[in-house]
Amino acid sequence: MQGNVACAEGATAAGCSFMAGYPITPATEIAERLALRLPQVGGVFVQMEDEISSIASVIGASWTGRKAMTATSGPGISLMLENIGFGVGSETPCVVVNVQRGAPTTGIPSVEMQGDVVQPRRGSHGEYEIIALAPSSPQEMFDHTVKAFNLAERFRTPVFLLADAFVGHMREEVAIPRPDEVEIVDRSVPGDGFDVETHPGFLDEDVAPMPLFGRGFHTHVTSSCHDEYGRRNVTDARALDNFVRKLRNKVLKHQHEIVEVDEAEADGDVLLVAYGSVHRCAEAATHLARERGWSVGNCRLITLWPFPGEELRRLSQGRHAVVVMENNMGQMYPYVKSETGRNAETLFLPPQVIGELHDVEYILDSIEKCTR
Repeated sequence: MQGNVACAEGATAAGCSFMAGYPITPATEIAERLALRLPQVGGVFVQMEDEISSIASVIGASWTGRKAMTATSGPGISLMLENIGFGVGSETPCVVVNVQRGAPTTGIPSVEMQGDVVQPRRGSHGEYEIIALAPSSPQEMFDHTVKAFNLAERFRTPVFLLADAFVGHMREEVAIPRPDEVEIVDRSVPGDGFDVETHPGFLDEDVAPMPLFGRGFHTHVTSSCHDEYGRRNVTDARALDNFVRKLRNKVLKHQHEIVEVDEAEADGDVLLVAYGSVHRCAEAATHLARERGWSVGNCRLITLWPFPGEELRRLSQGRHAVVVMENNMGQMYPYVKSETGRNAETLFLPPQVIGELHDVEYILDSIEKCTR
């Protein structure tokens, strides 16, 4: 199954019932598949006039109780960022899939690049935390889409799936579990008779229940600073402080539940750190290096945000070198170096050609040079 199709199947398995999107290479197959699949499961697909209206529609659908998503590539994400920031501030669960391509500007639509990995974390203005996952196979396009919806519902926030053109267009075997085998998380919704005045613990919860339009609640959704009751306050710095801290802490306090790092092959004097499609190169290089008797291991960042700093600090202990591999000019490298640089020499290994996967022999030559 193609990775993009697996993503669409993961969305339906997770209970997605609304998608709004606009065609863009290399993400269009997700929309094409969901245009077919969502009506089959009682859902709705809408092709909007652009990416701005797409994310606006997704946020609106979420406030009616729908599990909602959109899928696009880099230029589309740039257009969506204002409303993604609105989704963060209004605590709106939704999933945003970015099948990354060559950039900046419109770049090369058919060439892969991991050029947007910092954008979800800092693309919108202000202080906030975001959740972002990086799949490395069509199977993970399915699995991580389900996980993205579960995280969005659990923490009431937009969640990114940072795929790329290689993974999105790759075809591999995908095992789709039976519906009763898929772990599904649904958002907490206030029940009948719910009143914040009679639920004193409500305001202290990390993630409050989400009142929905048309479900009997007077619901106020605002982009401005607001208190726990949804009341707008744009004059008091203390209100802003509380607003920002709650948005950050609901993610950071649960970081251990969110962050996932694959460290199954992480033993060795040299540690290769990669994510997404590039991890496949790191894995191949590890196996060949070990055949030559070299002490090389690898770890894969599955969760990019919140950043797995604690895990990387632990994994870098006692290493000779940590080699960061990305299909860009080193976007995640400064974050890795800040956590591992005290424990090992931290190096960046760009691809020979931006937009192409790392050649395994090139990786091995680079390992040999850094270990001399």
